[in-house]
Amino acid sequence: MEKYLKATPLLDYNHPQIAALVDHRNWQTLEPADRVRAVYNFVRDEILFGYNVDDAIPASAVLADGYGQCNTKATLLMGLLRAVGVPNRIHGFTINKALQEGAVTGFWYRMAPQNILHSWVEVYVAEQWFFLEGVILDLPYLQALQRKFMDCPPNFCGYGAYTEDFTNPQVDWNLNHTFIQEKGINQDFGLFDSPDDFYREHRQKMSGLKRFLYRTYVRHVMNRNVARIREA
Repeated sequence: MEKYLKATPLLDYNHPQIAALVDHRNWQTLEPADRVRAVYNFVRDEILFGYNVDDAIPASAVLADGYGQCNTKATLLMGLLRAVGVPNRIHGFTINKALQEGAVTGFWYRMAPQNILHSWVEVYVAEQWFFLEGVILDLPYLQALQRKFMDCPPNFCGYGAYTEDFTNPQVDWNLNHTFIQEKGINQDFGLFDSPDDFYREHRQKMSGLKRFLYRTYVRHVMNRNVARIREA
């Protein structure tokens, strides 16, 4: 399991801010399953759902931003879990852009790539691997979505979610898999020891102009849309 505990440039869990957080929360004093639950809940709810400048940013940068999406939250989750001695790996995919509709609209939605790079963390605890995709949406945002679309059918797609059980998605962890976007998966890239390995082989397919517009403008529009829903 040593390779699933290593620090990397993206999993920079020796960064002072991460070390201070781990020390302040006393996560290392917990039993392994409780460590996973505590770290998972922190990343799910205290790191708000939002769009960072890029997928391949270090865990410390995600923590500093205070928000993240599937890939960046996965990096932070992995870094924190490795910091407290819990082995983990990353599973890479693409998902259909349809689940982003609502967070991004109009011309910018049409401009988005059809297939969006996606990942979830797999954590080893109690002699079993568990999939932790349900960490993506913070509960206040998810609950606001549920209120906004309370009359929708259980199979819900949009605003960062794609699930067959929208009223009761499996986003709480208690020695189980968690999911919130998995129904949108359309390509499986397999397992990687670290996000560094994943992004060396796979990056979001986007032209230079689209990447520039996303970094400087589009993601800020998306983050404002998400914030308005959360605050409604």
